[in-house]
Amino acid sequence: MASSYIIMSSVMVLALVMALGSVAPQAEARAFFVFGDSLVDNGNNNYLATTARADSPPYGIDFPTHRPTGRFSNGLNIPDFISQEIGSEFLLPYLSPQLTGNKLLVGANFASAGIGILNDTGIQFVNIIRMFQQFDYFKEYQRRVTALIGARRTKQLVNGALVLITVGGNDFVNNYYLVPNSIRSRQYNLPDYVKFLISEYKKILMKLYDLGARRVLVTGTGPLGCVPAELATRGRNGQCDAELQRAASLFNPQLTQMLGQLNRQYRSNIFIAANTGKMSLDFINNPGAFGFITAKVACCGQGPYNGVGLCTPASNLCPNRNIYAFWDPFHPSERANRYIVQQMLRGTTKYMNPMNLSTILALDSRT
Repeated sequence: MASSYIIMSSVMVLALVMALGSVAPQAEARAFFVFGDSLVDNGNNNYLATTARADSPPYGIDFPTHRPTGRFSNGLNIPDFISQEIGSEFLLPYLSPQLTGNKLLVGANFASAGIGILNDTGIQFVNIIRMFQQFDYFKEYQRRVTALIGARRTKQLVNGALVLITVGGNDFVNNYYLVPNSIRSRQYNLPDYVKFLISEYKKILMKLYDLGARRVLVTGTGPLGCVPAELATRGRNGQCDAELQRAASLFNPQLTQMLGQLNRQYRSNIFIAANTGKMSLDFINNPGAFGFITAKVACCGQGPYNGVGLCTPASNLCPNRNIYAFWDPFHPSERANRYIVQQMLRGTTKYMNPMNLSTILALDSRT
């Protein structure tokens, strides 16, 4: 009996060791970094004196805590769904005082609502973290992690990380088209403005590479003219605004082309184009096919299409967020965000170029 007990104990210990061994890679899951605007902000603007914030109800009504977090969503946003797919915790905003110690090794979210590719985008929001400042924080982050685990391991962590960057929409909505005869619209016609944005975005992405990013998801602009805010203020009879849609149709293909040029320059598929515009048009053009009752009316807002002003406790609020494609006048609902990330994961080259996120994860797991 004693020998049998010893054998059984040994088998149990071996099984436990093997189980722990299988868990270990998840404990050291790749880091995840996020840069960009309100579509991916996890709450940095909560810590800033700015009007571009989502820190009051009903934001967060469907988040696990049922409280506003600073996400411009009724619940989870795009970075949250990606975190789930890569086996990571939800990212903390970089400005959160909770982002210390081992939590730094998970990664960080540097995004800030209102920012654009250009530094003059979003000036009406005053205190926001513009892209160069997000990168300054990323440098500071790397210094903090170096103090924790050393320079060599920090470099490995950053090089092996997944990065998401979402920026560009505000450069049209909150800059070029913000007011009639805006400064930028007098300076550039639309095709030339798009070329200017692409050239400036290229500089940003090259800087991100210099800071150590080696696998970067780059989203295009969404369907700018189809969001409830634009239907309410610029559209006619519920139709998407043609001029803003033209801007997106010019910007997104040139962005994909520029990313291909950078990949050839670096001789590696560093930058992955995620055509979130086409992904969103799927459910905008045929909401019923995706279980939505509307892709025109926001769940939270006021005025035509609930597209006027901000989402506040005094706003109209739909009882079932799952059947609305848009949460507020500008931002997708949690369910729409989930669909977008599903296309990032498994979408064809119609949506993801040169490969989707599932392919990236499979390739990177072998190295």
